Amino acid sequence: MITRRDFVSALAGGVAAPALFGSVAAGESEAAGAPGSRKKIAFLGTCAFRHSHAQHFLDRLAMGYASGGRWVEPKLEVASVFLDQFPENDIGRQRIAKYGLKRFPTVAEALTLGGEELAVDGVILIGEHGDYPMNAKGQTRYPRYAWFKEVVKVFEASGRSVPVFNDKHLSTEWAECVEMVEDAERLGFPFYAGSSLPVTWRLPAFDLPYDTPLKESVCVAYGGVDSYDFHALETAQCMSERRQGGEVGIRSVHAVTNERCWELLAQREATSKLFVSALCRSHNLPVETGYPTAPITIEWARRALPNTTAYFVEHLDGFRTTIFLTGIRDFNYAGMRADNGEIIGCQFMLPMPGSSATTADFFTPLIQHIEQMILRGSTPYPIARTLLTSGMVIGGVESLAAGEKRYATPEMAVAYRGPRESMYWQQ
Repeated sequence: MITRRDFVSALAGGVAAPALFGSVAAGESEAAGAPGSRKKIAFLGTCAFRHSHAQHFLDRLAMGYASGGRWVEPKLEVASVFLDQFPENDIGRQRIAKYGLKRFPTVAEALTLGGEELAVDGVILIGEHGDYPMNAKGQTRYPRYAWFKEVVKVFEASGRSVPVFNDKHLSTEWAECVEMVEDAERLGFPFYAGSSLPVTWRLPAFDLPYDTPLKESVCVAYGGVDSYDFHALETAQCMSERRQGGEVGIRSVHAVTNERCWELLAQREATSKLFVSALCRSHNLPVETGYPTAPITIEWARRALPNTTAYFVEHLDGFRTTIFLTGIRDFNYAGMRADNGEIIGCQFMLPMPGSSATTADFFTPLIQHIEQMILRGSTPYPIARTLLTSGMVIGGVESLAAGEKRYATPEMAVAYRGPRESMYWQQ
């Protein structure tokens, strides 16, 4: 019998359980058509309000989106909507009425369209935002895992499965994350998850050549723990997985804050160089007026970014990933080659609320990948990436909860190869 550790280690080697349940066939028509002729999806969301993830996803899936200088009609039909909560600023009911959609009271009914068996061709699970309990470590227990298990129950009862997309990280518990991936492997359905960062624009338009001898990755970003830390980790990981030999999993995560962050950074020469390089790509350096009056250095950052949280991640092959959550309001990557010490990088475009707040176009390429996943029956990159980045978030949370001590992660030996094709948006 395969153990859970064996399963995690085998993810990248192409080892998959037999497809005991039928899943959507590849090569189906990708053209948009009239309702009824397109593949049907069930949309599951915690709540929809202005600028919420559910609003951005639902609008694009139901109405379409602008891409490449033209309007793109929806390639899928939203056959059902399940919304769990309706806050005072709810626009979910308005959107359902506007697009002529049908709301169902449970996850299962959304998948069966009120019948007895699975009646859709794909499932979109947006478990982000809303009023949900928080555990002692400060993690919000969004219902991603719980809803995923309800989806699996419908698949099992129906004797077939369809592709599933899960927004952001998988869960707040490592065992639950692994179980979700195991379920997808066991039932043989495409499972796609993660952040919009790996597929958004890059400035400059750059990707790491496949099999580059890479030594370390750094992302300087913003946000909180068990939140935007996931985006920063996915920003780094979509580059790191392209290194020579691919990903092998992680040994530990050490999360620290404020002065402890700068103390540890001072002990790491390569990380310090990468931090400065990534910081210099920011469009939101914290200055009162004009350009910084002193060169961008670690000491300058220490004064300008006093409230900083860092995750120092050690990989099993000696590779390092470090993220810094600061106040700069954008996502910036820097990597160092192992062969010649060259520093390479770019900014990952995630515009903050402002002039782009109503459109949030960085969601559009993610929607495009979701559409293609459901149409073709295959994911653009392995679920192993999001399994590992989910584990990195969990490791960071555990490290902080333990008093900023290094947290060992022997169970996170997630080895895989990322796609050769560049996934970022170039339109």
